[in-house]
Amino acid sequence: MLRTLMLSLLMAVAALAPLAGCSTANAADEVFATADGAIRGYDPVAYHTESKAVRGNADITHAWNGATWRFASVANRDRFAADPERYAPRYGGFCAYGTAQGYKVGTDPDAFTIVDGRLYLNYSKPVQSTWNQDRPGFIRKADANWMQLEHAVYEKPAASSGK
Repeated sequence: MLRTLMLSLLMAVAALAPLAGCSTANAADEVFATADGAIRGYDPVAYHTESKAVRGNADITHAWNGATWRFASVANRDRFAADPERYAPRYGGFCAYGTAQGYKVGTDPDAFTIVDGRLYLNYSKPVQSTWNQDRPGFIRKADANWMQLEHAVYEKPAASSGK
């Protein structure tokens, strides 16, 4: 039941995206960011080094790919600055499952997976469970879809969730 509800929600978001057609994409649309910064202000390096979501410090930041990234330590910021492609989440931090389905949707910092050294985020833990059922297949689809989605406008939902 929950899976069906989540899939319906994700399909509804995808169906509404083209209706916003008058906006133009910019660099900020390439990275999922909130008022707290890229990926809700969480440290992308910590996912790799601590295997958990760690909130970044507003005083330790780095600007990259049109967004401000926060870090838990100066060492993590410096690692990221030296090799952002290694640490940044795939698909600009947008949901890996949503990207596989052909649209951008925000993410929950705790719904993450590292696959072959790459960080993947998902909309929620239930969506992550669906994505985990066929990671290789969903990654292939998302990789193909990201070529069109990367520069597409990201229409933030009106709801206060920020996803």
